[in-house]
This record gives sequence, structure tokens and C-alpha cells, in this order.
Amino acid sequence: MKKHTFIQGLLAAALTAGASFAAHAEGQIRIAQQFGVVYLLLNVAEEQKLIEKHGKAAGLDVKVEFVRLSGGSAVNDALLSGQIDIAGAGVGPLLTIWDRTKDKQNVRGVASLGNFPYYLVSNNPAVKTIADFSDKDRIALPAVGVSVQSRVLQLASAQRWGNDQYNKLDKLQVAVPHPDATAAIIKGGTEITAHFGNPPFQNQALAGNPNARIVLNSYDVLGGPSSATVLYATEKFRNDNPKTYRAFTAALQEAAQYITANPEGAADIYLRTGQGAIDRQLLLSIIKNPEVQFKLAPQNTFKLATFMHGIGAIKNKPASAKDYFFDDAHSAAAN
Repeated sequence: MKKHTFIQGLLAAALTAGASFAAHAEGQIRIAQQFGVVYLLLNVAEEQKLIEKHGKAAGLDVKVEFVRLSGGSAVNDALLSGQIDIAGAGVGPLLTIWDRTKDKQNVRGVASLGNFPYYLVSNNPAVKTIADFSDKDRIALPAVGVSVQSRVLQLASAQRWGNDQYNKLDKLQVAVPHPDATAAIIKGGTEITAHFGNPPFQNQALAGNPNARIVLNSYDVLGGPSSATVLYATEKFRNDNPKTYRAFTAALQEAAQYITANPEGAADIYLRTGQGAIDRQLLLSIIKNPEVQFKLAPQNTFKLATFMHGIGAIKNKPASAKDYFFDDAHSAAAN
């Protein structure tokens, strides 16, 4: 009887500790972002403390931490190792980690960061289309074979030369952070002759080097405006931290509304949050570009998902975008 009582006491203590741990976990969020205007929603949320604001409205004090990483591989590793709670990267890395964690950690998309055209820019006068690249060229992008830029380039290669040639340009790719790759395109004279980037880096390269030109536009490859960069998390984080999760998505919604209504203020926030030197007018032209939309609803991601399954990059075949995005109101029309 005493032994039974002792075991019951241990179980009660374990349950209490578990409850305490769960309560401690709720109210903390660590968010990984990378470089560029595509992360402006997070910049606004951080600057205006919107996550904390919506947490307080739900009776919760949220401790928020932002981490800057480079490349989808690094972001995915950080998420799976428990170093971050929310990952910010391209659709390619999302699909890779969704496939790898299906029926385990069940990583899925939380929201889009908006629609942005991604440009493959080259300073090589001989390169006018992807067919003009030679073995002497090097294409800089965030992560070889994993980043959304790399996947879009593979899709473009498949469209041009056939599915069996989808990786034709992989051997020319090198992993370089966007700021460094942009500097190389502007300066010239390095092995890097092309950069598949994102705003504002692609725009800076075009403005900074008269020889730079757009070789490829992601919208042309994907068939229209698309959510190239997204946020994602594990199922456990979403389930264990419902108030924190809702505060985060509500903060994103408010940030999107703010940017759309106040592009000037959003530009100032971007400049204040140490995103790197950029001409303010150039920055404003990006934010006001009619091809750019700041919104949470994922758009036009399924074509890339279908392609990645077709080439064997992911084993699980999604029936729709809803398979790799959480069932939230803002993702109801995910495609």
C-alpha cells in the first residue's frame, strides 16, 4: 500500500511538473528570419511589438526572440533541433521539411509572408536566358538544391529542357548570403556572374550595375503571383501554445494591414531595423510595386510542390496546398 501511494505521489509530481513546463512554454516564441524585404511583416511585428500586444489582449505575456539565419537548410536544422519555434524560409525548404517530418513532427506552413517576384539577375553580357549559362558562370543563391530559388531554377530548367534535365544548372549554383551575392554582382570581377535573390537585393543589383539584367522572373516560371517565402512550425508548437500561436498570426495580420496602408512608415521601419543600407526611394518602389502583395494567404505554391514530388525531391505527394499548411482561417484558400 505504501509503495502504491509512493508511486501515485511520483505520478502526481510528474504531472505537476509537466503542467508547469507547458505553462512555461506558452508565452515564448523564437522566430527565424533571413534577409530582405520579404521579411517586412516580421520587421513591422518586431518594431511595433505586435506579438506582445496581441498576447496581452489574450492575457498572456509573450517573450519574443528573433534570430537571423541564411539559407533554408540552416533554418530547417534550427527548427528540428528545437532552437527556434517559427521558421522563415522559401516554399522549397517548407516542402522538404514537411515531407521529412510527415507523421512525426508534422511541420506545416503557418502563413505566407506575401507575394514577391524573385529575379535571377546576371552581370554577364552573354547571358540573356538560362540557356546561355556556361561552365564559367556561377549562380549565387541561399542554399543549393533546397532554397526556393534553387527549386524555381530547377523547374525553369525542366520547362526548358524536359524533366530529366531539371538539375542541369545545379552544378553552377553556390550558396552565398544575399548581401554578399549582391555586392559581387554590382562590383563584378568575381566568379559569381548571377544571383537568384529577392527584394531588395535584386533591385539593388539592377540599380548598381548597368550590365545587370533580369534573366528569369519567378512569376513567369510559377504562372503568376506566388508566395515564395513562408513561415512554418511543428505541430507540437502550434498545439502546445495556442494563445502564443494566435497572437503571432494576429500580429502578422496587423503588420500586413499596416504595410499596405502605410508604405512610407513600413520603409522607415525596414531601415531602422538594421536590414542594411538601401536607398529609401528604391525601397519604397519595391514596397509599392503592384506585383508585390503583403498578405498571409498562401498563393500559387502547389505547382512547385507537384514538381518536387515529380522529380523525387519529396516522397509524399500532397493532394493540395492544405496538406502542407495548417488549417487556419488565413490559409483556407491556400493553393
